[in-house]
Amino acid sequence: MKVSISMYSLASTLRGENWSVSDFIDYAKSISLDGVELLDIYWQNPVNKDEEIKKVVEKLHKTNLEVSAYDITNNFVHQNKTERKAEVEKVVEGIRVAKAMNANTVRVFCGDIREGLIYEECFDWIIEGLKESAKVAEQEKIVLAIENHGLLAGKSQQIQEIIKAVNSPYVKSTFDTGNFLLVHEEPTNAFDRLKTEIAHVHFKDFREKEVHETVKGFRSTEGKELIGVIPGDGKVDLTYIVEGLKKQDYQGWLSIEYEGFEDAKLANEEAVHRLRKLLN
Repeated sequence: MKVSISMYSLASTLRGENWSVSDFIDYAKSISLDGVELLDIYWQNPVNKDEEIKKVVEKLHKTNLEVSAYDITNNFVHQNKTERKAEVEKVVEGIRVAKAMNANTVRVFCGDIREGLIYEECFDWIIEGLKESAKVAEQEKIVLAIENHGLLAGKSQQIQEIIKAVNSPYVKSTFDTGNFLLVHEEPTNAFDRLKTEIAHVHFKDFREKEVHETVKGFRSTEGKELIGVIPGDGKVDLTYIVEGLKKQDYQGWLSIEYEGFEDAKLANEEAVHRLRKLLN
């Protein structure tokens, strides 16, 4: 298994030090990673990004790093068909960018239930969007890896149902180890359900917010607040998941996604150290 870091893990540093994608790649190289996970929200010129992509590809070659996944912030939950079509086009553009960077995985979202909408209707829109996107993914040999994220597709059973309904060998799971806690599902149980569908892993951990704390955490479906921590300091049994991946002979990426309040660079470096120990 290879280790990468999501650019989102350095969100506070990106803002504070005004990092570009190339700056992030240099950082990843400095801490001996195998690759980087890049996001569509971090291009300096999102509308006309081809020149920046070219520079990023040159930087990847120079540093000998790979792109573990390219992340798209799509949402198929729209009542308007034109808006849903635009979300498909966003994924298709993501496939194009991933190909340009020699990545074989695009992280996708499904969407969130909105007030006044029912699960069944939202589900149909998601399947429609993913099926349309999968037509291009199959042609380009790019895996669309659905992250367990949000109220609609936060549970492992929901991800499993969606993958089954789309019925494409190029639609799999981005298994986010921490996000299951936000929907009150034990991550180890989720792993046992999805282990054969995993194409990408987010190595993440959360703990419950203490009463005296003033920082704003992530609110769960039952109203509890969770705080991002360095993997190993929270509630996720990461050893169980890594050992399970070994048993599955998983050959993909483990990508660190830190969402806490500590110094992001130091936290990610410690996370890399801990993950390497688990892999040995």
